[in-house]
Amino acid sequence: MVAGLVRFAVRRSLRDTRYVGVVPRRRATGLVAEVYRQVERDFSMLAPPVALHSAAPEAMAAAWSVLRETLLAQGVAGRAAKEAVATGVSAANSCPYCVDVHGMTLAAIPAGPDGDREALENWARASAAGAADAPPFPPAQAPELIGVAVAFQYYNRMVNVFLRDSPFPSHVPESAKPQARRVLGGVLRPPSGPGPQPGDSLKLLPEAPLPQDLGWARPNATVADAFARAYAATEAAGARSVPPAVRTLLQDRLSTWDGQPPGLSRAWLEEAVAGLAEADRPAGRLALAIALASYQVDEGLVDAFRATAEAPADATLVELAAWASMAAARRVSTWLAGSLDPA
Repeated sequence: MVAGLVRFAVRRSLRDTRYVGVVPRRRATGLVAEVYRQVERDFSMLAPPVALHSAAPEAMAAAWSVLRETLLAQGVAGRAAKEAVATGVSAANSCPYCVDVHGMTLAAIPAGPDGDREALENWARASAAGAADAPPFPPAQAPELIGVAVAFQYYNRMVNVFLRDSPFPSHVPESAKPQARRVLGGVLRPPSGPGPQPGDSLKLLPEAPLPQDLGWARPNATVADAFARAYAATEAAGARSVPPAVRTLLQDRLSTWDGQPPGLSRAWLEEAVAGLAEADRPAGRLALAIALASYQVDEGLVDAFRATAEAPADATLVELAAWASMAAARRVSTWLAGSLDPA
């Protein structure tokens, strides 16, 4: 009974999604309906961080695929190790929602021979700032655990923009949240047997060539395929919804970014977009903020983007955010891949 109420409360929290509407489950069709089906089957509920993408079906399928094939699918790394990485990355990226969800999931998983959780979490925290030492896991686990880290570099940014700080809806009192966290951790705790079979999400998106920056994933064909398809889908989303000059600006900025935050104020944004045409500056500010300081995104930045001549629809906003988030995650993946090289 209590678990059912907690599931209901989390489902209700979809109403708290900011800036965009979420397609209701009963009205979902096509690709959105298939992603919803897989999420509910494999995650025990319709997870809001996936559902917030529903206005942009291909971006949603990409986001789900990289999450499923790294965090959830059966592999050589244990679920506790994966949750430790997810929690560490989320803490480094100041994403309280994801820290809450994955921290309580980790706490609900019994201790076992799945690696040093503290070492994994610390490595993941450091990785977000470009300061990771050699990873505390064997090479065979690298595609899955680096994949989790890259997936959460993406998700933390999307969640910071579109969801509240808590997985529970705003009407749940603070006094009830400790018990709700324990119950939700139990709901999300994976079963003791094998996890979902790898590869089921691959059919959601067309095949894509493996880009050069996915060398870290190559030893695991399923993880590599999921990311290749997801990267291609988000690049296509960016081509549809992000002005070319903004894409060039962000890629140039990311090419020298070392993971450090740009500062407490947003003065850096005005300097960064000064070279853009006036019409492109709202998209430029929003894309840069999402990629480099997602916790700084607020209604003003989103409203300024919405007010452009094209009056961006929900799909355009989600696609811009997805492209910027994935671009930053891909940059982080390059130094994670570098940490695997003993040289």
